[in-house]
Amino acid sequence: MKPPSFEYAAPKTVDEAVSLLKQHEGEAKILAGGQSLMPLLNMRLARPGLLVDVARVDGLDGIREVDGCLAIGAMTRQRSVEHSELVKRHFPLVHAAILHIAHPQNRNQGTVGGSLAHADPAAELPAIALALDAELRAVGPGGERRIKAADFFVTYLTTALEPTEVLTEVRFPALPPRTGWSLIELARRHGDFALTGVVARLAADTGGRCSAAQIVLFGVGATPVRARRTEELLVGEKCSAPLFERAGKTASEEIEEPLSDVHASAEYRRDLARVLTRRALAEAASRAAG
Repeated sequence: MKPPSFEYAAPKTVDEAVSLLKQHEGEAKILAGGQSLMPLLNMRLARPGLLVDVARVDGLDGIREVDGCLAIGAMTRQRSVEHSELVKRHFPLVHAAILHIAHPQNRNQGTVGGSLAHADPAAELPAIALALDAELRAVGPGGERRIKAADFFVTYLTTALEPTEVLTEVRFPALPPRTGWSLIELARRHGDFALTGVVARLAADTGGRCSAAQIVLFGVGATPVRARRTEELLVGEKCSAPLFERAGKTASEEIEEPLSDVHASAEYRRDLARVLTRRALAEAASRAAG
């Protein structure tokens, strides 16, 4: 298959990219790593009049620590994050998520910002952005805008980014002390998108009681799903297998309309959410205690 015809531009600055998006508003599409966009073009599910290739834009890549957050430029290759010692040592949940993304060949080209802006509901980076309360930064004709992850993912493959905005950076806050984490997913094959996945973060006091929790389910709906009722159930309770069993059941019930497709039925995804939530909470609690 071949993509439809389109014009191509390779700006050198963010302002130039924004200007092109403004001139061709509604007709232009940003090309980052291309790992998601190119298949859509080839299948003619996307038909932009102009591709704005931001690979040569200065200042859109890089990994650094700023004010207790991991700041990653939107054009940073996923492979660079995978090999970053800063990420491995101080932001292990981000590192774990990167290792679940496709295969090394894809991560060599795929970008952090591209994955977030594509907003596939079965992808790992949107899920951890929601679980870590990440902040995304975008630049448009009116200047920079900061968007909380909770407001960023709107529906399937749709975000709060305006057609004239360029995603420039994402900031992942570090986990507080005595906070454990877990990312568990089930896919048909290693590297495939998750049929269902769970990201859990759990803080425990010295007595082993849960003091804070965040649970995000992905691969089950049009966006990553925050399981807020389950979080409320956990807080103040002693971490235990029976508690996590109840939490898994509650999390599965919070999925309003589970996806159902050729890969897995809605019922199967709901049951996976129950089992994986239980396992993820047990792993997070173990890390919190350690």
